[in-house]
Amino acid sequence: MKSAGQTHRALAIVLFILAAPMAVAAPDEIQVYTEEMNDPGKFGLELHTNFAFKGAKEPSYEGEKPGHHMLQVTPEFSYGVTKTWEAGLYLPLALGPDGRLYNNGLRLRMKYIAPREEGAHFFWGLNTELGYSSRRTSESYWGMELRPIIGYRDDDWLLSFNPILNLDLSNNVSRAPQFEPGLKVTRKAAEDIHAGFEYYGEYGPLRRIQPADQRSQALYAVMDVEKKDFDVNFGIGHGSSQNPDKWVAKAIIAFPFR
Repeated sequence: MKSAGQTHRALAIVLFILAAPMAVAAPDEIQVYTEEMNDPGKFGLELHTNFAFKGAKEPSYEGEKPGHHMLQVTPEFSYGVTKTWEAGLYLPLALGPDGRLYNNGLRLRMKYIAPREEGAHFFWGLNTELGYSSRRTSESYWGMELRPIIGYRDDDWLLSFNPILNLDLSNNVSRAPQFEPGLKVTRKAAEDIHAGFEYYGEYGPLRRIQPADQRSQALYAVMDVEKKDFDVNFGIGHGSSQNPDKWVAKAIIAFPFR
């Protein structure tokens, strides 16, 4: 359980992120999944924030809210079910340039990481999400994500690859699985600090992958800081010519409940 001082420090950090003019739009969750899990019976909270300070200004479909200067804040609550299973709940919110607060939906997830021998460096697993999105963020009200997790971690290096399949489930759109890979590579830079990059791509339908020059892609320079009371992932990303969000800042703050 956190002390009062730890709780106050955590709240101060949250308020700072929410108030910062470039706190961090794009997807409400910009993250490559790794093998990290809550211990069985333990709760956790991650606060995802992102802000496109040079983002899309025109909607790509009727009803979409463009991401330019849109601050997105998504609390993610998680619970360790067993040593290999973890459940999660996302509550995506957005603060528009007009000062209005929007509720952008709700998503549930289950994450599985295969058992490993002590000291093993390779890991693999699968995260599955099912949820509802508002018209402001998606043409499909209902959607599902299948996210394989394949990676390697030692004392100095972390590499994790997520070959994601996104499936729209509503009747008004195509239900063809979309291939959206994510890759994270970081190296230890100092005690409790890793630095590196994260890559995110949108390659189109799995059966008809788009040519390289037509894919929406983004590359982030990232830093991970691990402290006793919280962990922080911070990154600055640049989008390709096909990505309407050219510059995005993002942060993920994890608050473990001990």
